[in-house]
Amino acid sequence: MSKMLKKVNASNPKLWLLIGIGLAGAVVVVAETRRRRHRNLPKEDFGAFVERIELLPIPQPNQTQTLSALTFAIKDIFDVKGYVTGFGNPQWKKTHGEAGKTAIVITALLSDGATCVGKTVMDEFSFGISGENKFYGTPTNPQMPSSIPGGSSSGSAVAVAARLVDFAIGTDTTGCVRIPAAFCGILGFRPSHGVISTIGVLPNAQSLDTVGWFARDPSVLHRVGLVLLPLTSVELKRTRRIIFADDLFQLSKAPSQKTAYIIGKAIENLSGCKFPEL
Repeated sequence: MSKMLKKVNASNPKLWLLIGIGLAGAVVVVAETRRRRHRNLPKEDFGAFVERIELLPIPQPNQTQTLSALTFAIKDIFDVKGYVTGFGNPQWKKTHGEAGKTAIVITALLSDGATCVGKTVMDEFSFGISGENKFYGTPTNPQMPSSIPGGSSSGSAVAVAARLVDFAIGTDTTGCVRIPAAFCGILGFRPSHGVISTIGVLPNAQSLDTVGWFARDPSVLHRVGLVLLPLTSVELKRTRRIIFADDLFQLSKAPSQKTAYIIGKAIENLSGCKFPEL
């Protein structure tokens, strides 16, 4: 056998080179597979939390609490009295003091019987939709660990998807509740702008910022909505005048008359206002 190997080695060195390359490749593949498996293993608490806190429900004598016995988490963009709001960045946290008051939305949830158990990871300064954070790590998507959780309210979405809390609060500026909800396979709700108070919430883009929430169960999503959304009906004002900025469609390939007609009909259906012929 030894003589045969020597003969092969002497007569065909290229064969041994190929065998060596093949063995080296196999070792690299095994190492990479192990590395990926390790990377995809869920972190403790799926990496959802920046800080664990406990805010107990605020007693309300003689009042039924809709969210009694439910737990929730909050994005690290909401103020909590006695805690520094981190905004997804440790340097920000070092250079800012403790909040003097708790955000109105958090107080409302505590007053209705819910218990807050922690602050969650977010995109740094809420700039991003991937859910990644180089300082605190990226929360692990429970539905697909090899994929990003979506952001910027990534930790809140992961905490709900991983069943660590019953619901969680985030903010939605350009999809920052809706995107992580979709990526993590849970429910996410973004109300209309200005419906829920943003007092005590660090701003990203104030003309777009909204407070939203996550839940796995539609009934929980609904119960949170009963607490946060105003119940008073608003009487809509009848439209008296509509200004159509037709110059916005000058570069469109569709004929301007056709565009104006379609938009006009849509306005009529929504407002009941007759759109003038152009």
